[in-house]
Amino acid sequence: MSGPVNTLDNLNGLYKKVYDGKLENLIPDGTKLLNAIKFVRKEKRPGADYNQSVILGMEHGVSFAEPDEGAFALNPPISGVIKQASIRGYQMVLRSAMALDTMYAADSAGERAFEEATKYIFQAMMDSISKKLEIRLLYGQVGLAEVGSVAGNVISIAVGQWAPGIWGGAENMRLEIFDSVGNLRGDCKVTAVDFDLKTVTVDALPAGVVATDVIFEYGSKGKEMAGLHKIITNTGSLFGISASQYSLWRGNTHAVGGTLSFNKLAKGLAKPVAKGLQSDVTVYVNPAAWADLMTEQAGSRRFDVSYKSATAQNGSEALEFFSQNGKMTIVSSIFVKEGFAYAINHEQMLRVGSTDLTFKNPFNNEDFFHHLENNAGIGIRCYTNQALFCTKIGHQLVFTGITA
Repeated sequence: MSGPVNTLDNLNGLYKKVYDGKLENLIPDGTKLLNAIKFVRKEKRPGADYNQSVILGMEHGVSFAEPDEGAFALNPPISGVIKQASIRGYQMVLRSAMALDTMYAADSAGERAFEEATKYIFQAMMDSISKKLEIRLLYGQVGLAEVGSVAGNVISIAVGQWAPGIWGGAENMRLEIFDSVGNLRGDCKVTAVDFDLKTVTVDALPAGVVATDVIFEYGSKGKEMAGLHKIITNTGSLFGISASQYSLWRGNTHAVGGTLSFNKLAKGLAKPVAKGLQSDVTVYVNPAAWADLMTEQAGSRRFDVSYKSATAQNGSEALEFFSQNGKMTIVSSIFVKEGFAYAINHEQMLRVGSTDLTFKNPFNNEDFFHHLENNAGIGIRCYTNQALFCTKIGHQLVFTGITA
């Protein structure tokens, strides 16, 4: 049998043969924002930050004249406002390990044995980090949920804050709970999740936890990107530009105050349209809101010669409607909280940073595995450095106060 160093080299070689260029296909379909928003790689972003010019004000140096006014005087130019937004990627690393005997056996038996021994681990890692990245794309810097009430070690998630995708498979996940102004209550670990009651049970609830406290994944607060909710609802400075100074840098909010309907979707879209939106949008909704929309009889449903069952019939993946902005595609996402929905233009969104999800060593693209220092195993890491950025925040919309 090969020695440890040679075996590690062999494993890295097997990885390249079996997986190189294929792991992107392991990203789950349910992470819909991750799949829909393109990533801008390092070679396309000079310097440490990603810098993007954004238009925040129109040109106003216009002059008017009556007929036959002759060589009339021109008003001075009033330049439009173009600012440089600055974005820096946030890092995430997911670690996993495999036993030495398993990896040595796989190394000795060749490519098929290697794939059988590792494929479920790679799939599980990609599922996990893709899910965590999807959650940050939606709710980075605002938290996983707000506390509704507590009883013993059981946390009831606040009304409108439940998203099944956030809590699916959450057992053993470490949490930190903060009060509403950002002071840490303490940390704990998830031991059980009840999807019917919308509760999370933890091993030991930190002292003083009350309603309106905010739950974050352990170590993420202050170290994660601004997500879609944060970007659209921001009223202060974001990416180096003040939303209080420039109205086009502020997103739009529409209070539903009940069941989401097509009429309320259309009314809400009037707000970004007023700021210049004249393009298609995708509306991400919670599965509960999706069910309500699917049962509603909507006269605006698209039934023409381009009818496709995948986008137009009950039980389909998406619905397409026409509103004053253009086409509106409604998509169900298990990661969207029940009280919210988001209408966004994908073309105005970017994921920017030094690298998308990767298992590669940044210092040596040939190395994917490493020996664990204190355990008899082989380590694997999946890494990303990125942030979500929007070029036209004024064209995006969040619906609030949605109830089933």
